[in-house]
Amino acid sequence: MPKVIAINAAANKHIAAARATSDEMLLESIAKGHRTAMHTLYCRHNVRVYRFVLRMVRDTTMAEDLVSQVFLDVWRTAAQFEGRSQVSTWLLSIARFKALTALRQRKHEDIDQDDVLEIADGADTPEASLDRATTSEILRACVAKLSPAHREIINLVYYHEKSVEEAGLIIGIPQSTVKTRMFYARKQLADLLRGAGVDSVAA
Repeated sequence: MPKVIAINAAANKHIAAARATSDEMLLESIAKGHRTAMHTLYCRHNVRVYRFVLRMVRDTTMAEDLVSQVFLDVWRTAAQFEGRSQVSTWLLSIARFKALTALRQRKHEDIDQDDVLEIADGADTPEASLDRATTSEILRACVAKLSPAHREIINLVYYHEKSVEEAGLIIGIPQSTVKTRMFYARKQLADLLRGAGVDSVAA
């Protein structure tokens, strides 16, 4: 039993150390060829990158392949990270480029938008739950009608909670352009929602 306790304690210590290691520190280690650091970074970000890519390509097999390509690039180019953005922003920039390249290759550009916004509702009654689900469906349908550029902005800012600056870095456009796209995306979305009979979400 003491040996088991010691093993568990060592494992917990290793997990705590991994969590305490920043993404930037992990990249420094990856640049030196440390596979453990690569594994830690992958475990920390692969789900987020996968969901981001999947919303763009709408194909699970392609998304999985692109995620593998993203982290292969990280392994090869970790030393090139200059720290001008968060590591997560850098990863999504790589993912976006690869997804757009894949979309162009199959001549299809369409960003799916599932669960972009969570509709806040404190009520738990069956009626309220049904109403919330219906509203969510309407919201997804309205977001799907936005232009690809506007869907992309909504995706990054609302679903991935990226700042205007980070969204600009990922897409490769000035912050002023991000703000302009956000303005028109929200205006168009509000109009679509009103047309669908949903006023409260558009506010």
